[in-house]
Order: sequence, then C-alpha cells, then structure tokens
Amino acid sequence: MLPWLLCLSLAFLLLLLLIKLHLLRQGMEEISGQVGQRLTEDSNNPIFLPSRDKTLMGLAAALNLQLRQLRQARQCYEGGDRELKEAVTNISHDLRTPLTALCGHLDLLEAEELSEAAQRHVAAIRNRAEALKRLTEELLHYSVILSTQEDLVLEPVSLNGALEESLASFYAALTQAGIHPQIQLPAQPVVRPLNRDALARVFGNILSNALKYSGGDLTVALNEDGEVRFSNAAPGLNEVQVGKLFDRFFTVEAARSSSGLGLAIAKTLVEHMGGQISAEYTDGVLHIRLRFEPPRFLQ
Repeated sequence: MLPWLLCLSLAFLLLLLLIKLHLLRQGMEEISGQVGQRLTEDSNNPIFLPSRDKTLMGLAAALNLQLRQLRQARQCYEGGDRELKEAVTNISHDLRTPLTALCGHLDLLEAEELSEAAQRHVAAIRNRAEALKRLTEELLHYSVILSTQEDLVLEPVSLNGALEESLASFYAALTQAGIHPQIQLPAQPVVRPLNRDALARVFGNILSNALKYSGGDLTVALNEDGEVRFSNAAPGLNEVQVGKLFDRFFTVEAARSSSGLGLAIAKTLVEHMGGQISAEYTDGVLHIRLRFEPPRFLQ
C-alpha cells in the first residue's frame, strides 16, 4: 500500500510542477509580448500580469523600471534632437542675411577699378563667401528635410522617367566636365511608390557627387528589380573615404568646396521612402546603388 501512496504523491507533485511550468511559460510569453508592444508604441502603460507568481511579478517590475528609464532617455533624445534641428534652421536663416549683404558689397567692389592684387583678394573672398553660402543653404535644406520627412507623400513614380529628367537637367554640366554618361534603362517602366520631388533631389545629389569625383566617365543603369546603379572612375577616393560618403559633413581633399551634406540628404530621403542606398569602391570605380522594392501587394 505504501509504494502506491508514494507513487500517487510523486505523480501529484509532478502534475503540480507541470502546471507551474505551464503557468510560468504563459507568463513569460505574456511578458515578452507586452515588452515588444511597449517598445513599438508611445505608451506609459506598465506591463500587467494576471498571474500572482512572485518571480514573474518581480521580473515584470524590473522590466517596468527599465521601460520607464528607456522612455525618459528617448524623450530627452527626441527633445535634444528637435532643439538641434531648430537651432540649425535658425542659424541657417540668421547667416543668410549677412551673407547676402556681403555678396552685394562684393558686387559693388568688383565694379570698381581695382589693382591686380586687390582683384585676386576680392576673388578669393568671393570664392569663400559662395562656399559659405552653399553650406548655409545645404544646412537649411537638411534641417527642413529632417523635420518634414514624415510629410512625404508617396505616389506611383516611374524610375525610368525620373532618371531621364535628372540626367537631362545635368546633361550640360556633365558634358562641360567632359563626362558623356552611358545610360542603361529597361524598355518597361519600373514603377515604385515614391515621392517625386524627393527622388529628384536624391538623383540630383548623386549626379552632383559624380561631377566632383568622376574621372571622366559615368554609367547609370536601372534594372527591372528597381535597382539603380551610378558608376564612375574615382581615382581621388579610397575604400575608407567611400565608407564615409553618407556621413554628415564628410568631405574629401578633392572636394573642399562641398558641404558634405548632399549624400547624407540622399540617404535620409531614400530610407524614408523605403529604399536602400549603399556605396562601394572596386578597382578604382565608385558604385552608388539604390534599391526600391515593389509594393507588397505586387510581390
């Protein structure tokens, strides 16, 4: 009789243990789901558990503490980021007025009879003033893009047509620089949900980059999968520099007049439209690739 009682007791304990493990598993799954939800939503709701298990309640309390600290850190970051964008915008606006006045006085000075030495000095001042003016405009554009990127309206846009328009607008500058682009486009339109103005800005910034770095050639290719490739010889670059091309304010020796924001702006816009952009350097050739996936309902 005693062995049977012992077996029944062990079976009962095993059943209780299995029930306990099942409840713990349910509680862990519930915690996992709520943590994922709290991380993706802007909510102050704590993790709630119907279970009264002390271990799970302790875990939930610890996670609630970490989530509160994470929310506070995120709020501080978003507040600081917003203040920085506003400061950059205000600085850009404040710089435009004196720069405009400076350029106006330079115009008047250039109209005067100047010695050869004075003309050289005025030309140097003009060059740096124009560079500062371009930097100010790029800073303003970049801050505006960062603050309004959520307002981008996407619509069906033909990548073929957008590329042709951008290349046409840059054709005179490219040919003047001795660059005759080789263009490869598919016969069928490649349509993606994009913002037309943002896409034109992206292509324009990449083509401006080609004007700075190209060794005299440029190939632009689009395939039916929505990948756009810009390739050109770039003897003045190396792999380390190419890896930093999308960093804000990064410039290289060959392009001191650049603000270093053109490709950073392109990256921001491409990613906000759901695309990817990358750069690589192979055998002295710079390749900038963009890829826009088709809408999910077409996949």
